[in-house]
Amino acid sequence: MPRIHLGNWVNSAVEWLTTHWSGFFNGIGNGLNSVVAHLTDALMSSPIFVVVIVLAVIALLARGIGTAIAAAIGLLLIDSFNEWSSAMQTLALIVVAAVIAIVLSIPIGIVAAKSRIGSMVVRPVLDFMQTLPAYVYLLPALFFFGLGSAAGVVATIIFAMPPGVRLTELGIRQVDSEMVEAGQAFGAPPGKVLFGIQIPLAMPTIMAGVNQVIMLALSMVVIGGMVGAPGLGQDVTSALTTLDIGKGAEAGVSVVFLAIYLDRVTAGLGRGEPSPLSKAVRLFQRQRASAQPVAS
Repeated sequence: MPRIHLGNWVNSAVEWLTTHWSGFFNGIGNGLNSVVAHLTDALMSSPIFVVVIVLAVIALLARGIGTAIAAAIGLLLIDSFNEWSSAMQTLALIVVAAVIAIVLSIPIGIVAAKSRIGSMVVRPVLDFMQTLPAYVYLLPALFFFGLGSAAGVVATIIFAMPPGVRLTELGIRQVDSEMVEAGQAFGAPPGKVLFGIQIPLAMPTIMAGVNQVIMLALSMVVIGGMVGAPGLGQDVTSALTTLDIGKGAEAGVSVVFLAIYLDRVTAGLGRGEPSPLSKAVRLFQRQRASAQPVAS
């Protein structure tokens, strides 16, 4: 087989982008760094007990008293490990990256569910994004955005988006077609059918995708410590380079506490109430089903 110089082509493309689009990448990098810095400052400047109470209340509303107590204990243990500042930096990175990934992935999933062509275009791109090794994402992010938070956030967004897109598409496709037809029979326009029936009924699946986005964001933010992203990932990288097993254990356990908290909260938030239109459609379906034996 002839030699295919893929690496040379990629290098040429990257050089062209950095030459002609440097202002664009600098703007995105500065914006991301600023957002992460402001959120980190807000978390770290607040008293620890205030942050613990707020996060515990969120867990209480999402899953109940048991999860709230466990969340408070886990957060206090993170502080006892002297990892509070790093944990808040990691939480800020996760929030920024996950919010952007979710805002991008859900509309793309809706388009893929509504359009066969859109699904055919999106699916191979998602396959590529999910199978590419995580460390490979760090190379272009580091080259375009340099060391710091922006490189970690961009790599995390790209790495975490695929499950959000896939599960959003799956959830909307799994909505019963009769429910959609009943909504249309009520005279609802396509937008109302989408936001009043399909998305509420698909919300458990969509929230499962949001949960996976957040979990992947957490794993990638830790890896992002290798490109200068602050937080627990940087502590893990430092422990690895210095062979400090104790430091690595404390940072690793702190990551576990954050992961469990985010997993339980996002799973609990997926148990939302259906919209009034979807309730009306379900009532209409039940009434029609109960009337069929009488009519026969």
